[in-house]
Amino acid sequence: MADKKVLIVWGGWDGHEPKQTAEIFADVLAGEGFEVILSDTMDSYKDSDLMQSLSLIVPCWTMGTIEREQNQGLIEAVESGVGLAGWHGGMCDAFRNECGYQMMTGGQFVGHPDGVKDYTVNISSDDPIVAGIEDFAMHSEQYYMHTDPGNDVLATTTFDAQSTPWVNGTIMPVVWKRMWGQGKVFFSSLGHVATDFDVPEAREIQRRGSLWAAR
Repeated sequence: MADKKVLIVWGGWDGHEPKQTAEIFADVLAGEGFEVILSDTMDSYKDSDLMQSLSLIVPCWTMGTIEREQNQGLIEAVESGVGLAGWHGGMCDAFRNECGYQMMTGGQFVGHPDGVKDYTVNISSDDPIVAGIEDFAMHSEQYYMHTDPGNDVLATTTFDAQSTPWVNGTIMPVVWKRMWGQGKVFFSSLGHVATDFDVPEAREIQRRGSLWAAR
């Protein structure tokens, strides 16, 4: 029996393929020895016994709204030491009115100039989560984000956008880690749709970050 347990909560805007992307990392984490619980309701966050039994929470819920008790259950679990790891809008374009949630995650999506496009992800750290991975190309949304200056940034991208040339040259965090209380928090802005994780580097960074975050 697995001695590590992960809760993956998926839903919200269908354009981010929440079920499909959640299932990718359900399989990945099962392969790493986790007992995987897939849920399509944020009421899971209100189950204090469940939340305290977890090693890791993977939120995959773009936009939408979260009830006060659900949000409180999630934030308190991470603060107590349960890890949090997610990707793209499923973690950092969720619950746009919830500043406390945004403070925990370390960033919030605000735009993707030019939509789906070719861009480069630049590795900017020798942290084990990205060690041995070279800069790599993506064809996806290039997220422009408001980010916490306290994040430990592991990878970045530089903007060169036709639609908003005034942001060109901006170096934007793509991958980061941070702490929230006793809990480790990991985020990657890659993963707009499931096929983004066909890019080996994007998939491997998410795998390593999830393992790092898990208690």
